[in-house]
Amino acid sequence: MTAVAAWLAAHRDEMVADLAEYVGHESSSDDLAALDTCLHWVRDWLDRRLGPSTSDEWLPRETTGDVLVRHYAGTGAPVLLLAHYDTVWPTGTLADWPFQVDGDRMTGPGVFDMKAGLVQAVWAVRALDELGLPRPAFTLVLNGDEETGSLASSEVIVAEAERARPALVFEASADGALKTARKGVGLFTVTATGEEAHAGLDPTAGASAIQELAHQVLHLHGWTDLDVGTSVNVGLIDGGTGANVTAGRATARIDVRVSSEAERRRIGALLADLRPVNPKVRLAVTGDWNRPVFTRTPEVGELFALARACAEPLGVDLREVSVGGASDGNFVLAAGIPVLDGLGAIGGGAHARTEHATISGLLERSALAAALLSELAGR
Repeated sequence: MTAVAAWLAAHRDEMVADLAEYVGHESSSDDLAALDTCLHWVRDWLDRRLGPSTSDEWLPRETTGDVLVRHYAGTGAPVLLLAHYDTVWPTGTLADWPFQVDGDRMTGPGVFDMKAGLVQAVWAVRALDELGLPRPAFTLVLNGDEETGSLASSEVIVAEAERARPALVFEASADGALKTARKGVGLFTVTATGEEAHAGLDPTAGASAIQELAHQVLHLHGWTDLDVGTSVNVGLIDGGTGANVTAGRATARIDVRVSSEAERRRIGALLADLRPVNPKVRLAVTGDWNRPVFTRTPEVGELFALARACAEPLGVDLREVSVGGASDGNFVLAAGIPVLDGLGAIGGGAHARTEHATISGLLERSALAAALLSELAGR
């Protein structure tokens, strides 16, 4: 791996230039035209960096970014490499926040979450190929709706995972640590339907959906139990038609995070039993569990142990952590396929204007991915 690290260091500027160009193609989850342009660039870049794949499947999606699945030949059963190309940043963000390098620090929309991760993965494979070192066959899946729940891509991801050995997810690291456990996520909407009336002429005639929703928001937040890893957050509310009208309708969108199946069942039962404070108001709950809980299984532990051993010759004391965020790795692990997550960028500020990745981390984690892939080729 010393040779791999040295080879990557010699190609440092090319790696940074690739990331700069990738970040320069905006890919907001809700901009289908931008997603399409970005994915076309990615496919062309993959051909330039890795050569043609043995198969290339471009899977169209109507309301989200398309899915690209590429298979590459190698030794043994394929390893699944997962990366998403969509970001949370609206189209036009680059106009006042372009990709920039300041010493070791790279900034720009999506640089940390998670465009640097794909660059690292690709250059890891290229390093092994250029140096004639063993690597496994692999399947690369790129989806354009991860930030909105992967509703249009999760079936493809799971299908490809079932044909593979372990899955490596190139989501950003947690302050350098790999992610060996993640919370499950539920996305729900509570809709209150009341009775409209003139708020000034007859303030007692109606039944306010907004007032009811205010009660329910406090009730919902009361389900949070951080000691067992559960959080309930009403992140968006909407309702009413005018300040002088008793609100006839209001909605609350809820994000739920749980660390266990028991907590998932508890929150599910509470949502099913939600009742209005005002009997004149009707409540309806829609939505579902978006991602299952990612539990640190013995197989995940074995993968981390292998990665930790691969990191030692690179002078890296690799750590692991459990995080509250979810990824597409949650789907894969639920299908019974071992997953190692957080192999992407070292940096921070995901979904914030402080988003950044480091060049030193780009090189380090690319070398780590190469070492891990080389080890997996022999198993």
